[in-house]
Amino acid sequence: MTHQPLPFISIVTLNYNQTPITIDFLKSTELLKFRNFETLVCDMGSNIDPTDEINALNIPNTRVLRSEENLGFTGGNNWGMRQAKGDYVFIVNNDTEVTPDLLDELLAPFQSDPTIGVTSPKIRFYHHPNVIQYAGFNEINVFTGRASAVGSKEEDKGQHDTSGYTHGAHGCAMLVKREVIDKVGMFPEKFFIYYEEWDWSSRIKKAGYKIYYQASALIYHKESITMGKQSAIKVYYHTRNRILYMRRNSNAWQFLCFSLFFAFLTFPKTVLRFITNGQKEHLKSFWKGIAWNFTTSKYSPT
Repeated sequence: MTHQPLPFISIVTLNYNQTPITIDFLKSTELLKFRNFETLVCDMGSNIDPTDEINALNIPNTRVLRSEENLGFTGGNNWGMRQAKGDYVFIVNNDTEVTPDLLDELLAPFQSDPTIGVTSPKIRFYHHPNVIQYAGFNEINVFTGRASAVGSKEEDKGQHDTSGYTHGAHGCAMLVKREVIDKVGMFPEKFFIYYEEWDWSSRIKKAGYKIYYQASALIYHKESITMGKQSAIKVYYHTRNRILYMRRNSNAWQFLCFSLFFAFLTFPKTVLRFITNGQKEHLKSFWKGIAWNFTTSKYSPT
């Protein structure tokens, strides 16, 4: 009886002026039971080069890849994937901490269904460890451009412990089969950050692959450390990329409905909120995100 060799996994994570957070993540990977992996820390032009500090940890098979510019979530992860050697690539936020069985559990569905292209774990909030962030995605609304996670902000009482196919992988933590990267491509770099996982998930599914939520895999997420929950830059990219996603993934009728919804509901409601709250920078970012779509092609290299 011959034994199949263990697949090799490349863990790809980004660092941007968050070296202590990244170090906490790397230390958590030492607890992983599955050991056939490399870790690529892709530094996006941090003010202080983290290479020496990370190398001093002496964590096996860990490399720091230093970019002199911030390529964003999309470009940075793509840059890392191009240098990854794995049969699978685990794209994971640096502001997470893994659990020991994570990689074993994420790998398991690929063995039973060859049409699965991506698996994502259950994600809980690190600072509220019994509260769910993600237990799969609901289908994105093609008329509003809005997305929602299954189980979002619910206390985890086991109500989402059934694994199954889902509508999208979560960019915080997703294990991607190399075959998918080779055939479908990578993240659409024009998005930079936000909605990129939805665009990539859409392309992956159109290519005939399935996306799987693995409930028995668990990771903890320290959400929004980089961008801030209500930062003006987050408003810009959310606005810009929500429209961009719809431009790239809806038909004419759907986009017309979305445009009417955005113009007559989203726009006045958002403008009124920012004016009422005195958030001038947020309002300016909202305008910029809309205007960008009138001057920029929807095409994106991947």
